[in-house]
Amino acid sequence: MASSKDYLDFILGQLSELEEITYRAMMGEFILYYRGKIVGGIYDNRLLVKPVKSAISYLPTALYELPYEGAKEMLLVDEVDNKEFLTGLFHAMYEELPVPKPKKKK
Repeated sequence: MASSKDYLDFILGQLSELEEITYRAMMGEFILYYRGKIVGGIYDNRLLVKPVKSAISYLPTALYELPYEGAKEMLLVDEVDNKEFLTGLFHAMYEELPVPKPKKKK
């Protein structure tokens, strides 16, 4: 099941306090970036984030879920209605997120 643009818009609205939140549509789902780093994504209208240490601490009771078949598990964010909580989560995670690999020249 693909994610809806309405759900993406809702999540982007919840993260509107943060600068440099971007996304990329991919196979009916959306990858979320914070200041150029992949934080997680929207899969089947669920917000999932990478399970870095700070996210695990911030979400101690979060469930691990698969974004799609064959992928690594990610943390399910249930508190999407709490704007401050989401903003704090993304801030906490930023330093631990891997720097994107440079694109290869053709």
